Amino acid sequence: MPIDSTYPKSFASDNHAGVHPTILEAMAAANHGDAPAYGGDRWTSTFEDHIKDVFGPGAEGFPVLNGAGANMVGLAPMLGRYDAIICADTAHIATHETGATERLLGAKLLTAPTADGKLRPQDITTRLDTLGSHHNSQPRVVSISQVTELGTCYSPEELAALADTAHAAGLLLHMDGARLANAAAHLNTTLSAITTEVGVDIFSFGGTKNGALAAEAVIVLSSSSSLARAIPFLRRQSLQLASKMRFVSAQLSALLTNDLWRHNATHANEMATRLANGIADLPGITLAYPVQSNAVFATLPKPAAAALLTRYQFHYWDETAGTVRWMTAFDTTPNHVDDFLDDIHKSLVLP
Repeated sequence: MPIDSTYPKSFASDNHAGVHPTILEAMAAANHGDAPAYGGDRWTSTFEDHIKDVFGPGAEGFPVLNGAGANMVGLAPMLGRYDAIICADTAHIATHETGATERLLGAKLLTAPTADGKLRPQDITTRLDTLGSHHNSQPRVVSISQVTELGTCYSPEELAALADTAHAAGLLLHMDGARLANAAAHLNTTLSAITTEVGVDIFSFGGTKNGALAAEAVIVLSSSSSLARAIPFLRRQSLQLASKMRFVSAQLSALLTNDLWRHNATHANEMATRLANGIADLPGITLAYPVQSNAVFATLPKPAAAALLTRYQFHYWDETAGTVRWMTAFDTTPNHVDDFLDDIHKSLVLP
């Protein structure tokens, strides 16, 4: 939908939000004079130090340009030519990346249906029957999303159980962390507590959905250090190596300084909770999934949704069921939410 200034705050995606002022300031500060290209600059060095401070001394971080690219670069060193990935059927790599995993990496996706977007250990073990059979793609990676595509979060205990199950079978654990900050904020924990400390091998740290312009990172942990050696080559081959990397690194460093990532994610989550609480007692509306991040999935009468779509931007998640997805962001205000709630009330009384 084209940008229309007559529309109020968008609830379609946190990608619709602008850039946090602190991140713009960090980019402006990096915009003085010349600097070596392709990551040889001091801003990228500072970012690499931040990664070790946050995720542990063995962690290695690699800035990239977008979330799908981060997934491809992160998954690539984990896979052989005949390998497969176990993931939820709602996973972003399975539904919203235009078959990039299959086309670019040549990997088969072994999808598992889930009620809440989260894999369980049995979803791994029940897909291991073909291990060793040369007639079948070989499970090699378990890929999860944190936050999931349904807005739910894995607890540290759930993550550790998945990592233990995967590693016991000789598999690696990958995490799509496009909204990792929102998960840590919801769980009131550190970023390392849901990555390094639970056995994740490679993951992405998303910045774009949390106030950055175009900045993600692929992070390889110490247990997978041998995989890190391939990342610079795969990043270049995957068209994810920014020549003026200082501007990407400056954004990520700004997020990781003084816990800006947590401030932004906590606020976005709180606005989603405010929205969910505001519809809790409305007749004809139900929550499709628990609200554990900055996403609200609501099922409402189609005439109400149609009326709201004439004024607001948001997406149907399941049009047949009447389920829509409302997203909040770091710059969503209480007034934005309250105005939206007023219009939701009005939409429910339409003839």
